[in-house]
Amino acid sequence: MVKIAILLIFTQMTDKFQNKYRIPSARLQNWDYGSNGAYFITICTHNREHYFGKIVDGIMQLNDIGKLAQQYWMEIPNHFSFIALDNFVVMPNHIHGILIIDKMDNDGDGIGTIVETPNLGVSTKLGVSTKPGVSTKLGVSTKTAAATEKWKPQTIGSIINQYKRICTINARKIHFDFAWQTRFHDHIIRNTHEHQRIQNYIANNPVNWNNDTFYE
Repeated sequence: MVKIAILLIFTQMTDKFQNKYRIPSARLQNWDYGSNGAYFITICTHNREHYFGKIVDGIMQLNDIGKLAQQYWMEIPNHFSFIALDNFVVMPNHIHGILIIDKMDNDGDGIGTIVETPNLGVSTKLGVSTKPGVSTKLGVSTKTAAATEKWKPQTIGSIINQYKRICTINARKIHFDFAWQTRFHDHIIRNTHEHQRIQNYIANNPVNWNNDTFYE
């Protein structure tokens, strides 16, 4: 159902590309992270410690903390009804996931300000100045969002902060010094081609672990 919904969203995006929903690249500086769209999220553990388990023969073997990281991610829609989950994976020292915001009150039709445009690129609302990192595996540039930024309610930042918080509280009952990195990476997915590429990247992440950007 999620795949069908995404296809419909991107189809509507294409139809409205030349219409009122097109967003010029200049708007990236003021992008509303509560806006409808598909967001590729990456969160690493502190110092990339292997808190979540290990890869065995290309398959991720979750330990107890890894199971918590998976469980709380899957529960996000229970707390944010406007969120739909897409591909997700827990790796030894990071997680990848796609969050889809679909608020029916965004411009009245459930697709809001999602657009398909080659100029959209990457946008990350930052509270501090950071340098962008480039993932050669995905072919997209990603900026890093500061966890200390005061995110508005019902935005990607506030959702991720709450997810990290509940994971930390419960993970420390198992491993007292568990911690996430203080930032997370996000990328606005621009079109169906990019969406499929990122889906494949997430699905194949365990198999390609030895060549992963975050491999330690």
